[in-house]
Amino acid sequence: MSPKMVPATRFKAECLRLIDEMNRDRQPVTITKHGRPVAVLAPVAGDQPKSIIGALRGTVLHYEEPFRPAVEPEAWNAQA
Repeated sequence: MSPKMVPATRFKAECLRLIDEMNRDRQPVTITKHGRPVAVLAPVAGDQPKSIIGALRGTVLHYEEPFRPAVEPEAWNAQA
């Protein structure tokens, strides 16, 4: 896929649509003035979860003994 280049005047007129398109396609947009690149509009790197709730969903695929303690009680370092 070739890089998308948009003249500054077109970007100014259609910026919201171009931002939505860039987010959907995940492809940067180079903004030009007089045919020369002056800026690059790029999606934010990495999709961060918006909430910690559910952020780890699907990470545990199989657990053979779900009711067994993770460590033996003798390994605990608890103060009496």
